[in-house]
Amino acid sequence: MNHATPLLLLPGLMNDARIWNPLTTAIAGERTLHVADTHRQGSIAESARDAIAAMPAGPFAVAGFSLGGYVAQEVCRQAGGRIVGLGLLDTGARADTEEVKQARERMIQSVDGAEGAGAATFGQVAQGFAARVVHASRLQDRALLHLLFDMAAKVGSQGFVRQQRAAMNRLDTRELLPLLHVPAIVVCGREDQITPFSQSQEMASLLPDAELVAVAEAGHMSILERPATVVAALVRWLQRVDAAAVRTGQRRASA
Repeated sequence: MNHATPLLLLPGLMNDARIWNPLTTAIAGERTLHVADTHRQGSIAESARDAIAAMPAGPFAVAGFSLGGYVAQEVCRQAGGRIVGLGLLDTGARADTEEVKQARERMIQSVDGAEGAGAATFGQVAQGFAARVVHASRLQDRALLHLLFDMAAKVGSQGFVRQQRAAMNRLDTRELLPLLHVPAIVVCGREDQITPFSQSQEMASLLPDAELVAVAEAGHMSILERPATVVAALVRWLQRVDAAAVRTGQRRASA
C-alpha cells in the first residue's frame, strides 16, 4: 500500500512552480503533488482557498516558500484537520510592520502605472531583487539569476502587485502555530535578508513538532542556492509526515 501523503507546494513572491523544481524532481512519482499559483489572487485567504480546492479529498501536507509560507499557514487555518504536515521555507509568521507596508506600497506604485512604463519599471524591480535575495557568493551565477528573472516575468507586473497587496494585508499567525500538532519543518538561509533567520527560530519555537534547519551560505532563495541541503531536509520531513499519517490511520482503524 502507498502511504505517501499528497503534497501541496506554494511559490513565493515573483516565483512560479519552478522554485520547487529541486524537490519535485527528487520525489517525482512518489506521491500526489500540486504546485499552486500565488499570484492570481489579491489576498492570502483567497490564494489559500484556491490551493485547497485543487487538492484531492482527505489529508495532505503543505509547504510554502516566502510569500507561499504565508499562504501555507492560512491553508492550515482554513483546512483544519486535513493538514498532516507543514513546511515553511524562508518565511515568517508576523504581520507586516507599517514601515514594510509603506515599502511594499512604493514598489506597487513603481510598477502600477502605464502599461509600457510599468513593464519597464517592473523589470528594474525584478533585477534589483537579485542582490537582496541570493547570497553574495551567487551573484555571478547566471543560470540562477536568469531563472529568477524569468519566473518574475511569468508572474508579471500585475501578479506582482496582487502578491504585494496580499502580503501587506495578511494576518499575524503566531497564535495559530502552537495549535498545529503535525510534523513541521522550518528552513531558512542563514544569510536571508528578506525574512531573517530569527523569524524562522520564532516559528520553530511556536510549532509543537518542528525541525529547524539553517542553510549555510544561502540567502532568501535557499532551495535554489543550496538545493541538496534543502531537499534532503524536506525529504526527511516528508518521511516523518508519512509515518505519522500511518500511525494516525492505524489508530482510527482500531478505534
